[in-house]
Amino acid sequence: MSQLNRLPAPFGRLIDRAKPLTFEFEGRAIEGFAGDTIASALAANEQWMLSRSFKYHRPRGILTLAGQDANTLVQLPDEPSCLADRYPARHGLKVMAQNYFGSFDNDMARLVELAHRFLPVGFYYKTFNEKKSSWKFWEPVVRAMAGLGKIDPKADFHHSYYDKKYLFADVAVIGGGPAGLAAARAAADAGAEVILVEENEALGGSLGYARFDAKGERGNQVLDDLVKGVEGRGNLSVMTGAICSGYFADHWLPVIQGNRFYKLRAKSVVIATGSLEQPAVFRNNDLPGVMMASAAQRLIRLYGVRPGRKAVILAANDDAYGAALDLLDAGTEVVAIADLRATASNSPLVAAVKARGIAIHQGHGISEALYAKKSHISGAVLAPVAGEGTFGRGGTQVACDLILMSVGFSPAGQILHHAGAKFGYCHASNMFQPVETPTGVHAAGSVNNTYDLDAVLADGRRAGLAAARDAGLGVAEIPAAPAEKGNVGRTHPWPIFPHERGFDFVDFDEDLKYHDLVNGIADGYDNVELLKRYSTVGMGPSQGKHSAVAAVRIVARETGGDIARMSVTTQRPPYAPEKFGHLAGRVFDPERRTAMHHRHLELGAQMMPAGIWWRPAYYGAKSERSALINAEVRAVRENVGLIDVSTLGGLDVRGPDAAEFLNRMYTFAYVKQPVGRSRYVLMTDNAGVITDDGVACRFHDEHFYVTATTSGVDAVYRQMLFWNAQWRLDVDVANVTAAYAGVNIAGPKSRAVLQKVCSDIDLSAESFPYMGVRLGTVAGIPARLMRVGFVGELGYEIHVPAGYGEALWDALMEAGKAEGIRPFGVEAQRVLRLEKGHIIVSQDTDGLTNIWEADMAWAVAKSKPFFIGGRSTEIMGAKKQLRKLVGFTLKNDADPCPEECHLVLKGEEIVGRVTSAVRSPSLGKVLGLAYVHADDAAPGTSFEIKIDGGRRITGIVTKYPFYDPDNKRQEM
Repeated sequence: MSQLNRLPAPFGRLIDRAKPLTFEFEGRAIEGFAGDTIASALAANEQWMLSRSFKYHRPRGILTLAGQDANTLVQLPDEPSCLADRYPARHGLKVMAQNYFGSFDNDMARLVELAHRFLPVGFYYKTFNEKKSSWKFWEPVVRAMAGLGKIDPKADFHHSYYDKKYLFADVAVIGGGPAGLAAARAAADAGAEVILVEENEALGGSLGYARFDAKGERGNQVLDDLVKGVEGRGNLSVMTGAICSGYFADHWLPVIQGNRFYKLRAKSVVIATGSLEQPAVFRNNDLPGVMMASAAQRLIRLYGVRPGRKAVILAANDDAYGAALDLLDAGTEVVAIADLRATASNSPLVAAVKARGIAIHQGHGISEALYAKKSHISGAVLAPVAGEGTFGRGGTQVACDLILMSVGFSPAGQILHHAGAKFGYCHASNMFQPVETPTGVHAAGSVNNTYDLDAVLADGRRAGLAAARDAGLGVAEIPAAPAEKGNVGRTHPWPIFPHERGFDFVDFDEDLKYHDLVNGIADGYDNVELLKRYSTVGMGPSQGKHSAVAAVRIVARETGGDIARMSVTTQRPPYAPEKFGHLAGRVFDPERRTAMHHRHLELGAQMMPAGIWWRPAYYGAKSERSALINAEVRAVRENVGLIDVSTLGGLDVRGPDAAEFLNRMYTFAYVKQPVGRSRYVLMTDNAGVITDDGVACRFHDEHFYVTATTSGVDAVYRQMLFWNAQWRLDVDVANVTAAYAGVNIAGPKSRAVLQKVCSDIDLSAESFPYMGVRLGTVAGIPARLMRVGFVGELGYEIHVPAGYGEALWDALMEAGKAEGIRPFGVEAQRVLRLEKGHIIVSQDTDGLTNIWEADMAWAVAKSKPFFIGGRSTEIMGAKKQLRKLVGFTLKNDADPCPEECHLVLKGEEIVGRVTSAVRSPSLGKVLGLAYVHADDAAPGTSFEIKIDGGRRITGIVTKYPFYDPDNKRQEM
């Protein structure tokens, strides 16, 4: 297949003819050039059918060539549902069509069209509501017919890396057409820092393809002038190929460019997103060969592709005549223009077309597109307009392979809707328009119902200066909005001509015909929002960009309502599809390193992130991971180990009300906690959900040192400040996490090692018991010492000023040489704590876990009158719990060790999940924690775990601690 429709230069401003490429579509070789989209290259190769429709599997082709419709969705090897008119053609790319059965050219599912009378609007509600059991049978059939692409989970995604970046500006301009360019230049001239965001790869918008004068020269002249005015300016940044997908509070704009998600914050915003050309409704208006006039102009001017050989144009404005002149220049025969208007215009464009001898049928429309082989149009039926939506008798058949629609526009006002702008209907222009915008948000250009090019440029300059003033720049005077907007006569009030034989489509995405909407209204869904949900109009991939206005018009007509009192359905973000990768992509968090970080690297540590900190996972080669972790566990159980715990949160709580403050913040009791002792702290939120834990060390009547989890300390600190702003207790809270470095020395020989470098504290069990705390020195360094037992052995946490962290590590490693001290990492610590049955908040709990489910009622002081979440905890305690966190072992220890989040089943019902599991080197068997059904929580009860591959293994509920259940080792 060769490029039969490719036009010579200067057509094709976006393609590079010096860089040819070849790709495949449905196994056929397609030739193109760098700069082509998949759709433009296919059109150049005479491949007009690109997809099959959602319900009836009708052939579909180019409609807008601007990514505004679902007609061009195709399947790529590693990505489904790609817009072929937005996706760049690449050499060697393999492209397939979507949503067909058998072959693409002869889709067997096209037979569904014959049964369209039995698939009325809302048929699924009526059918499956009365016989709900039938849905289980029909669901896979319906979904298979619904045009979903295919995901290959094993694909080597070339676009797998996503990230985020922050941007700031005085003025953000969304849209790089004439209005946006004029606005950006005016704001920059006023001294504002400006960011201009344009979704296409080239600036200019309609200036790059539309015809503004009979010779077709003015667009290029204006474009060149505007682009020169924004290039090379230090205070104006241009982002092309970037889509602003929404507007959020305080001028926060999400912008997607490639695989990067920008978070743009501006002081003021100009929305210059232009307008969307609207389709006409007539029989077979959805077939390949029927497209917007602007799509044909894009093919010609941007990609150098002839859109057809013989064309008929359906007109309702003078823009249609500009498209006719472009077709003639491209070598396309214009057979006829059917102008819906009763009276001809006297504009230069119309005069130029008349001078070329084109047949103009005034007061006529197209009643039907004819087709050949059911895949491309072969003609059109022209008919005289008799009234609103009706034709008179008679009609003329005209042979053609192209029908262009130029019947009107609708503002691309989605982002204005997101911002809270109010829209009203203008009867003079037959279009919706913004009538009120929020402070700091300005509309400009055709989105503001302004169409004459000079008026658009003036409106852009006005909006840019107004935005600069809102941003705080000293703008003395803002020009008034242009009086003559050129919007009257651009849009026909009713370009909708239902046909007695149907297939007159209002919504191409959802295969909705005119009478589908009429019948939906008759069924009682006579509000446009209700009709949307009942019929699914506007709910497809293009989100009503070309069906919303027609739907409102039909509702107004059928209900006798005034369209001026109506609006299109609610517009919500995102404006354009966002990938999960954009939302979940890497963020630019700060990285923190402990004082001992370089010591860990010197010891061969494999580092891992823990919140924003880097911590040693284990020490040694990756190839020996399991053996090394087990060896570190045994070192702590049998000898002595040292771990860096500097990342634990640290909060100093001081003041006369310090104990009362902790009493309110945490579940346990702290008023009578003795000085020199520590006590477990458990925090819940107002809903009674567990949010954090740690220990509170009392060094003085008015001084507590409270630890928190690595990832939770910042949230705990914020909560403490929030609540005390209301309570007004005499207390000061300081986040001292970064001020201290900490280690935990643990194991049977930990006391012997510590004694070598700690002479001013009696470390004996009698003088310094389990859960005791002391102030003193270690290796001459001022330290806070705590006897705590997260790993279940005799051990001490030692916290020193951060600047002494490395010195402390060195002193303890040197002191422990004779005992064979060994550093251990996070992975060994997790094994050790699990053997003791200690939970990790946010791993063994989730956003719904309460103390009863987690079996932590022992941590609640029942005598005190209040703590945050106490009332909710009391209420939940009175209810029957649905799940319970339990310890477990395996019935058959030869079974694989379950992984975190493997499902717990009761019959076929999912009742819980595994939160932690490991094959214990100390006990020689699998241990774990899991949520099970509350009825199965008694020790000895068995339950099922579904592991990888769908295999089911049996767990046995086991009381924990699994290791040293009497706590003799950590208390010795």
